[in-house]
Amino acid sequence: MPGGEFMSTPLTKKERMQLDRIEMPERDAAERAASFEEVNLGLTAQMAQLEAMRCLECKRPKCIDGCPVGIQIDEFIKHVAAGEVEAAAGVVQRDNLLPAICGRVCPQENQCEGACVLAKKERPIAIGHLERYVADYMRMEGLQTVAEPAAPTGKSIGVIGSGPAGLACAGDLIQSGHAVTVYEALHEPGGVLVYGIPEFRLPKEIVHTEIAGLQQLGVVFEMNAIIGRTHTLDELLELHNAVFIGVGAGLPRFLGVPGENLIGVYSANEFLTRVNLMKASLATAETPVLDVAGRRIVVFGGGNTAMDAARTAKRMGAADVRILYRRTEAEMPARVEEVRHAREEGIIFDFLVSPTELFGEDGLLTGVTLQRMELGEPDESGRRRPQPIAGETTTIPTDLAVVAIGNGPNPLLLATVPDLERSRWGTIAVAEATGRTSMPGVFAGGDIVTGGATVILAMGAGRRAAASIEDWLQDGNWVLEEAAAESA
Repeated sequence: MPGGEFMSTPLTKKERMQLDRIEMPERDAAERAASFEEVNLGLTAQMAQLEAMRCLECKRPKCIDGCPVGIQIDEFIKHVAAGEVEAAAGVVQRDNLLPAICGRVCPQENQCEGACVLAKKERPIAIGHLERYVADYMRMEGLQTVAEPAAPTGKSIGVIGSGPAGLACAGDLIQSGHAVTVYEALHEPGGVLVYGIPEFRLPKEIVHTEIAGLQQLGVVFEMNAIIGRTHTLDELLELHNAVFIGVGAGLPRFLGVPGENLIGVYSANEFLTRVNLMKASLATAETPVLDVAGRRIVVFGGGNTAMDAARTAKRMGAADVRILYRRTEAEMPARVEEVRHAREEGIIFDFLVSPTELFGEDGLLTGVTLQRMELGEPDESGRRRPQPIAGETTTIPTDLAVVAIGNGPNPLLLATVPDLERSRWGTIAVAEATGRTSMPGVFAGGDIVTGGATVILAMGAGRRAAASIEDWLQDGNWVLEEAAAESA
């Protein structure tokens, strides 16, 4: 948590080179495993300053190239090192209006920190921790550094979806003077930030505060608006000069094995949405999930969503929580920090296993049959393909199963717009650099284009689309060849 005093006497270059990376303070594992309070506690003022002083101030900072939204990282870190937090916040918020969110959930180790030159010899600058520090300081002090929007242009843009892509797009457009209305299908804005990411990783207060900042700038949010049902895309095109689609990948994938219809089998989408957004972990909830206290839980998958589901079940009182993954730990896509936190909290990992059947009694899940696997040749993702070991199966008892093996494109909107060109994966096909689709005036970005990805990559897509919308509003030219390019 931000606090304390900055150092008044700067360190010498030699002293700075000897500094170790500052680790983020965390709640004790035993304490946090029984609580939904945030795990990471944040840096103090002096910790943030010392960490910022480790920066080598590269002439060509590669960390910026690793940031999907292009934050001028070297500049903001230099301000933190000097104790100039408001100036640092001003730098960050030129390119990112959701810094407290990104500082918490972005995979910096694979992006900005992964590109840091210190990552080769030592440990990279903790850029994410510093971004979080700056954003938390500004929020707790009630300070605002976002510039007032430009004069009204008379143009209007509709944004479908209030997740990371939609929020980033809306933020850039509102600052340019355009009127922006965000259409959200659920009763609360934030998309995956509120329904998918648990409180212990991303407190909802943080999301509410950063969305409130967009509202103060003039962004209008219309809740319970299901485009394709309550409104059509054609109706939005009549109301607005352009439309951005950022509805995410909301269609859960299942295992395709017998028994998935048993009571006690959830998709990660349903499980996390009901707990995070509908408070289903409380006994007083109108639609609670099954009572997991003292029960045996399994989670299929190896990504951050699987970690979130397993750690959520642990906090709900589950006696035994296991993550079942068909590859090895080395192939897991989850962040290293999330895996470490899960282990510390008592989550058990079983690798090289794949479910072949879920079984039960009287319609209730009671167990799962697992096939032992081994790794073969790499598949199209570059990871070694798991293959079954003949004759090696086992069964384990379980009371609740959560399937967290990925999601497909949100089908509600796409089913009503047959003219919108799709990729071979069923996502919306766009020109990657601009977010332009096959329909003039319609742009798209985020998971509905890429499939399930990260918050910051979705935000980067939203920002690129916002810039392209500016071009479209000015010249009205639509390059169909570019719009029809298939997404990766």
